[in-house]
Amino acid sequence: MRHKRTTPALFHRAKELRRKMTPAEIKLWAYLRAHRANDAGFRRQHAIGPYIPDFCAPRRKLIIEVDGSQHLDQTEYDAERTTYLEHHGYRVLRFFNGDIMNDINGVMGVILEELGDESNKEN
Repeated sequence: MRHKRTTPALFHRAKELRRKMTPAEIKLWAYLRAHRANDAGFRRQHAIGPYIPDFCAPRRKLIIEVDGSQHLDQTEYDAERTTYLEHHGYRVLRFFNGDIMNDINGVMGVILEELGDESNKEN
């Protein structure tokens, strides 16, 4: 089956990543699912073009990336990825693992504020 937004190989890789989430991703996913705020409809490991963002709310065009320490060494790649996603109309929020593990309420506050800002733009 051909997927419009990505390749079959990347679609399969996204499925694998959903099975191997990091502790920070698992924690954030639990909160995103529990806070079905503003009808965001988040998906895990949602492939878009050549990239697989950690979390995506397609209807709201919001992506959330969970960055571990390896992202300190790949800032150029992350910037390229963000540019691609923004070019396709997405807003990208990035959080470090430590932020999620130590201050999930603060992280959720930023996400809910971003979703609230979007709903205000539509009205």
